[in-house]
Amino acid sequence: MDTAASGRGGLRERKKEQTRAALSWAAIRLTIEKGWDNVRVEDIAAEVGVSPRTFNNYFSSKGEAIAARHLDRTRRIGAALRERPEGEPLWDSITAAVVGQVPPARDSEGKSTLDEEWTEGIRLMTSEPALQGELLRASAVGVTTLAAAIAARTGTDPERDMYPRLVAGSVGVAIQVATTHWLSVDTTTPIHSLLREALRQLAAGLPVPE
Repeated sequence: MDTAASGRGGLRERKKEQTRAALSWAAIRLTIEKGWDNVRVEDIAAEVGVSPRTFNNYFSSKGEAIAARHLDRTRRIGAALRERPEGEPLWDSITAAVVGQVPPARDSEGKSTLDEEWTEGIRLMTSEPALQGELLRASAVGVTTLAAAIAARTGTDPERDMYPRLVAGSVGVAIQVATTHWLSVDTTTPIHSLLREALRQLAAGLPVPE
């Protein structure tokens, strides 16, 4: 095996991922600053110092660039679930995988650790009507990825059995509801707590509140 060639290939992939992430964050940042209708692909590319053609190598639209943050998170949740201990109860594993992909709200001194850009990016993605289609597509990919991880842990078939997709779809909705609640209703409660509570209620079968 050519170790040097392998190293160069790995470096190229890392650079591509860095460029992709930079374009996505630039799309979010510019849209927050200027508004959805006032940002062009050319603006996003210029912000990162690449050409519009390079942008199009990664994304087909600014909406896809913004939704990429959501897509990447859902893929990481699936990967994290696969890495959980084999004997751990499924819902404990799912909760740990989900919560692990969200930055902690406060540090040990009580100071906010959530990047303002991250928070505003989430708010943008959940409130801009023009982004809803891209978010739905990203969520569909996330459900497929998570369902495959759930199937691997439960011995089910994601192509034949409803269970893994049913659980994955429910988890996706729980994440969406908890995030929306945090952004618009209860910003004082840490988002980790809201995510855990939403998943706890799912795991309990959504009992009617007393």
